[in-house]
Amino acid sequence: MGDRSESATCRRLPVLRTTLTASVAVGALLAPATAAQARPDAPDIPPLTDRHGRVLTLRGWNVEDKVNRGDKALSAVTERHFADMRAQGFNLARLLVFWDDLEPRPGQYSTGYLRKIDRVLDWAERNDVKVLIDAHQDVFGPAFGHRGIPAWATRTDGLPFTPHPDDWFAEYFEPAVQRAFTHLYEDPDLRRAQADAWRVLAGHVARHPAVIGYDLMNEPMGELSEGEDLPTAARRIERDQITPMYNRLADAVRSADRDAWIFVEPTPIVGEGVPTGLGRVDDPKVVYAPHFYNTAMEAGADYDPGAGWIEAYERAVVEYPRRYQVPVVVGEWGPLNNSLPNMGLFYRDAMASLGRYTSGWAGYVWCYGGGYCAVDGTGAFRTHKELTAEPYAASVAGTVASASYDPSDGVYRLAYRASRHGPRTTELSLPPGTWHITADAATVLRTEPGRARVLAAPGRDVTVTVRRPPIEDRTCPQRRLACRP
Repeated sequence: MGDRSESATCRRLPVLRTTLTASVAVGALLAPATAAQARPDAPDIPPLTDRHGRVLTLRGWNVEDKVNRGDKALSAVTERHFADMRAQGFNLARLLVFWDDLEPRPGQYSTGYLRKIDRVLDWAERNDVKVLIDAHQDVFGPAFGHRGIPAWATRTDGLPFTPHPDDWFAEYFEPAVQRAFTHLYEDPDLRRAQADAWRVLAGHVARHPAVIGYDLMNEPMGELSEGEDLPTAARRIERDQITPMYNRLADAVRSADRDAWIFVEPTPIVGEGVPTGLGRVDDPKVVYAPHFYNTAMEAGADYDPGAGWIEAYERAVVEYPRRYQVPVVVGEWGPLNNSLPNMGLFYRDAMASLGRYTSGWAGYVWCYGGGYCAVDGTGAFRTHKELTAEPYAASVAGTVASASYDPSDGVYRLAYRASRHGPRTTELSLPPGTWHITADAATVLRTEPGRARVLAAPGRDVTVTVRRPPIEDRTCPQRRLACRP
């Protein structure tokens, strides 16, 4: 979440969120697709679909360059990012873009920055990776030493700001930062400027085949009122300020792009099991896109399976999609220190939980080094992160009855009823290695490495099994990007 800036080697300081920990502890006491139905494991949450009604699963990683800007913006992102992700079976990149780069001066939009975005989207398309365009902000933006909302759109009323170099998240609670959010939400000229920036961005990329949607604002925050605890404030800000903002920005996007999905985030407080106060966003293609971080683990602690955090998060996060009947895609997740003793269990528990109620996720972050990076400098998965690479059905031409992967025996099972109309081909995405695939009442087509397609007659009940062979039969270790099935 927030300012996870990555250097060339992705080194970071530990994130300390003592303010959030204390506040949340108080609060804790307190378009329909023709072929799709609700998710089988969460039957009242609808799935993500494409324009043909196929049920989609998106799995991938954030891709970013927070360090370079201006003429060097996005220079840390290369085609290798997309080729390597796709080689591991991932099909989604959440691409961070910054309003301060798009509109460095009021009303002057950078054509150079838009061309850089085009280049990244072309790389993604060439490697068959879908892109979620994320309008990213960290601690509001450059006025406070971060990225996001331009300095010219930052109004503080002269309130103080003190940097917290060892605990960047605490900077959200500085008076100047909080007041800047209030002005962004309430000042008519800033509302128009934000909407205009989205019109320009969406209008430029709307026809690009790699774009699947727009994340309207990364981890929005706001200004606490006197005497409010953080969860109460978050629900009020989400209800009274962020929901109207999302409706304004969705309208702006729709003036340029009628087809892509609109992704909306709650405040980061949802990560501690606090239900969101977001209201309805009046658009037919909305995706709820919370983040999945734990305060203690962000500060460097090991996963505590007995604390019930994942269970509490799941209970809280499903309330919004159930109420408003929208799909869920988690936009960021993954701990800083993934090599601690219980982290293997964390990844297994997290993957199982995300599989129950989401249509996908984007881990943080695909880069080559340490810190949050998914892989090291040689391209090998860092400890335990290989557990995120599983077989899954990227698109299902039918109604899904069940889908699950058992990492203990390496078996993925999919059951669905094939559509009576429209596309007939279901696509599986596979990590590197040799996988044995069988299908009842359908034909398996193996056309390229890392993919398989299942062709079924209309209306048939299909069962697909993907099985990892015994260890002695595998062609290479799954951790290595160089391996190919």
